[in-house]
Amino acid sequence: MHSNDHRYCCADCTAMMIPIRDFETAMPIQIRLAQPSDVGGIFRVRTSVNENALTVTELSEMGITEASVMEMIQGAPCAWVACEDAQIVGFSMIDSDEGSLFAAFVLPSHEGKGIGQKLVQAAEEALFSTHTLAWLETAETSRAAGFYRHLGWSNEQDIGEGDIRLEKRRR
Repeated sequence: MHSNDHRYCCADCTAMMIPIRDFETAMPIQIRLAQPSDVGGIFRVRTSVNENALTVTELSEMGITEASVMEMIQGAPCAWVACEDAQIVGFSMIDSDEGSLFAAFVLPSHEGKGIGQKLVQAAEEALFSTHTLAWLETAETSRAAGFYRHLGWSNEQDIGEGDIRLEKRRR
């Protein structure tokens, strides 16, 4: 389906750019639609986090490989990256068919600067362009759960093994 909102319709369209200023370094941070060439940076961020840390091997065992992520990005607009200069410092990813936000990570050195919020906002806008309800799963006692609750995700449901499902409705 081709959207009238060209920020999300296809990889060929101009990427949505959301500027954020990192006041500690005075470097502008850009949020943009991920490209296949960003996959290495996405994996660098994903394997660098302190909470919910996974290695490349553990991700691969879950079916998450550089090739599979590249295929997803090539197939549909589903990921956004936060860039400082040419370095990826965070990313978010969705499953637009399922209506879920399944990844939002920021390098530990860049936490607390509003980057995660902007990445989730970009993902939400894409999800709500085709769904009235979005969902995600996370550990109940994680910092991420508190972060999502702060952003308005609610209707918490226990899904077992210490994990919860949170939902958010389109406004």
